[in-house]
Amino acid sequence: MLEQVTVGFVRGAHGVTGEFRVESASGEFEHILVLREVTLRGSGEQKIFKVEYVKPADSTLYMKLAGIDSPDDVRKYNRWEIVVPRKYAAPLNKNEWYIDDLKQCSLVYFAENKDGLKDKSESAVKVGTVTDVLEGGGGYLFEVSISENCDLLSKDIRYTASGKSRSVFVPFNYEHIRNVDVKRKEIELMHLWILE
Repeated sequence: MLEQVTVGFVRGAHGVTGEFRVESASGEFEHILVLREVTLRGSGEQKIFKVEYVKPADSTLYMKLAGIDSPDDVRKYNRWEIVVPRKYAAPLNKNEWYIDDLKQCSLVYFAENKDGLKDKSESAVKVGTVTDVLEGGGGYLFEVSISENCDLLSKDIRYTASGKSRSVFVPFNYEHIRNVDVKRKEIELMHLWILE
């Protein structure tokens, strides 16, 4: 598991002093209100900032960081992730995971027996890698890069018409995904047809 996790996102300037709106990654705000230092990450870069203040507003937060002093400064960091050490992130409940921990997990498939449960004697076949987690209209979606050497999938499913490795979206729900193990970096896919 990663030592740092994303707790929010920069969502545009508020006023003229370099203050910006914060979108919470978890929907919770309490843990962000007490932060004293954050890392902003985006565009292949990351930069550490001291927090001058965080203040709550209607369903959002406003944050001011040392060195970001104008709307133009904020524009540079718009849509960047706000990253902190794991100990400062919102606490998790059962069946909750940090998005950063889900990224780069292997998506594995077990041959199913007649009752739909995996056969414990079978070994997992890696069918892809979770590259991102996105919000969709009906819930979260895994963006999955399909494994090029998975013999369970035909070539036209593994590759695009131009021969590039395919990516697909898989709904992150109990019907399609089970047994999330972020320590082993492994997530079980219930149905192969969802990759087609």
